[in-house]
This record gives sequence, C-alpha cells and structure tokens, in this order.
Amino acid sequence: MFLNTRRRLTTLNSLVFLLIFIIFTSTLYSYLHFRLFNRIDAVMLSQANSIRLINGRVEPIGRPLIDPRVFILLGSTEGNIVNPAYGQSPKFLNVEEIAATISSGKIENREYEGHVFRIANVPYRFKDNIYHGDSKIPIQSVIAVSEVDPEIELLHSFIGITFFGGLVSMLAIIIAGYLLAKRAMVPIQAAWERQQQFVSDASHELRSPITGIYSNAELMLRHPERTIAEESHRINTIIGESTRMTKLIANLLTLARADANKAELQLTQVDLNKIIEDVIQSFEPREEIEKISLALDIEPVLKLVADKERIQQLVVILLDNAFKYTSAGGAVKVKGFRADKYIVIKVTDTGSGIAPEHLPRIFDRFFRGDKARSRESGGTGLGLAIANWIVQKHRGKIVVDSEVGQGTNISVYLPVLKG
Repeated sequence: MFLNTRRRLTTLNSLVFLLIFIIFTSTLYSYLHFRLFNRIDAVMLSQANSIRLINGRVEPIGRPLIDPRVFILLGSTEGNIVNPAYGQSPKFLNVEEIAATISSGKIENREYEGHVFRIANVPYRFKDNIYHGDSKIPIQSVIAVSEVDPEIELLHSFIGITFFGGLVSMLAIIIAGYLLAKRAMVPIQAAWERQQQFVSDASHELRSPITGIYSNAELMLRHPERTIAEESHRINTIIGESTRMTKLIANLLTLARADANKAELQLTQVDLNKIIEDVIQSFEPREEIEKISLALDIEPVLKLVADKERIQQLVVILLDNAFKYTSAGGAVKVKGFRADKYIVIKVTDTGSGIAPEHLPRIFDRFFRGDKARSRESGGTGLGLAIANWIVQKHRGKIVVDSEVGQGTNISVYLPVLKG
C-alpha cells in the first residue's frame, strides 16, 4: 500500500515540478523573444513610416531610427514589389517574392535562401504615391525587411540549452519527487503503524472484559436453579468487567477526539486547591481499604487559567496510578506549589517504581511495565497517555523520576496563563 502511495506521490510531485519548469521556461522564452524583436520592430516601423515619395523619388523624412540590417521595399497597388535600392545590401535583392506574402499591417518572419527575415508591411500614408521607375507605379505600402539570423540563432540555442537542461532537470525532478514522497510518507507510515498497533491493543483490551462477561453469563444460564446469592461472585465479576470496559471505552473516545483535534479545552479561571482537595476526598475510601497513607501539602492559593474538568481528570489519573503501584503500608503524597511562571503538581509514591528501560515508554498507549498487575488492578494502559495529552494541551510539561523498589515521583508543570 505504502509503495503504491509513494509512487503516486512521486508522480504527482514530478508533474508539479515539471509544470512549474515548463511555465518558467515558457515565460523566459517569451520574454527573450519579445526583447529581441521589440527593438527590431521599432526600427523597421520607424524607417517605414519615414519614407515619402517626392517627385517620384524615395526621400526620407524626419530622423528615423537607423539599423544597417533594415532595408526598404515598396508595394504597388497591383500587389507587385518595387525595389528602390534604398539603404539595402545586394545580397537581399531577391527577397521581393517573400515580401509580397506579408499582408498590410502585419509583422512576420520568413525564411529565404538559408536566412530568416523579419518583414513589416506598413500602409503608405501620403497622397503623393507615384514612384517613377521604369514606369509610373502607384504605391500603397512600404515594406521594411531585416535579417534576423543572429536573433533566431540565439533563440534556437536557448531552446537547445533548455531542452538539454530540461532532461537533466526532469531527472532531478523525479529524484526530488521521490525523496519528497519518501520523506512525506515517513510520518504517514509511522501514524499508520501507531494506528494499527492502537487498534490491535484496543481489540485485545476489549476482548478480555467481553470474554469475562460472556463466560460468567453463560455459566449462570447453565444453572438457572441457583439463587442470586449463590451466583453473586459471578454477578460481581460481570459488573467489574463492565466497569472496566466502560472506563476503557471512555478513555479510547478521549484519545480519539484528541487525535482528531476535536477535544478542545474550556479555559476558565480555576481554583487548583479546590480541585485537588475534591480528588483527595474521593480517594479517602481507597486509603482506608488499601491501607495506603495519603498526604496533602499544597500552598494556600493556587489559581490558573485551565480546563477544570481536564485538570481534575489529570489529578485523578496521577493519584490512581500512584495507588495502583503502591502496596499496603505504602504512602502517596500530593504537593502543589508555585515555581516561577508555573504551578507544579507533584505526586509521589513509595510503590514498585519503574524500570529505567520502561521510562521512555510510559506515556505510550497501552504500555504497561507490569502487565499482569495492571490488569488485576483494572488498569487500561491509557491513563498516562491521557495525562500527557492534557498537560501538552495546557502548554505544560510532565517529568517522571522513578527508581525500582523505591517509588515514583511525577511532576506536572502548568503555565500560569492570563485569562
């Protein structure tokens, strides 16, 4: 799949670069063509418009632009070309036949005897239009002719260089297109692999509670004669697995909305003291049941601009994680204080700690250092991933310091944003 996508991207990038190259080259050629022939046209028109017949002879008037390559012919009312031998070289004496093919008011190029001529046909504008040659000939147009071999040769050289350069450029474009496509595919492929891993892990995590619910329900159906009291352990298992699956689905939805940038923060002025105290109060039953001491050390006034629900969710995740990996008789401590432009929430436990090789991955989705214990305690492996996302959305940072057998210290730095 990625190979075909890379090929399509390479083709698309190459076509875009090629189109840009063609447009640039065409524009440059047009500009060069214009600059080469614009002055020649101006000289030819100046000299043609300065020709007047006086007493049947050709006389220049005014001070026209002069170019030695330009010579003048006259067009009769009968369509014949008259050569007055005015300012022209003998090698051009036989161009009358191609000069006759240019319509009045036109400027065009014509090839003749291995040369390229630019020819301008200008209507004769004076009343005295009789030219005295072998006979009296009425004149209706003045034709200016100029040899433009150097200009044509320059344009041909430009085309040749452009063609050769185009071949080299096309090769470079294809290589550049491939490299750009390859580079563009790196984050896409990485995202795809993460998504595949995420789907695989989510499927695995959902399969476990569903299997538990199904198995216990099936066993209850096999013994319809038993009372609720007799089946209470199976009912409790079903309720526990349902709760675990509900929590997992809620976490998955949170991360899915985060990935889609649909989980926007509702920023308000929040009282961090109140949030932490409320969360601590909700954990007091676990303190008594799990025989883990819970201490609070927080400065009197800690206010910041944040999303109240997300900050509360963050504190719950940190405390839940601390309790999960702390054995009976251990301790969990929550501190809150101001440090420069940050408000710091620090959760410390005396639990099992995290191995050094696991520290870089603790914010990965579904990652668990001790998978068996995490599942037994109802963990989904998504808590710290959500916590990290909440901190990042608040433009903060989260730092983890842990030692195996000694415990873990998680510090969250939240910037004091102005409301």
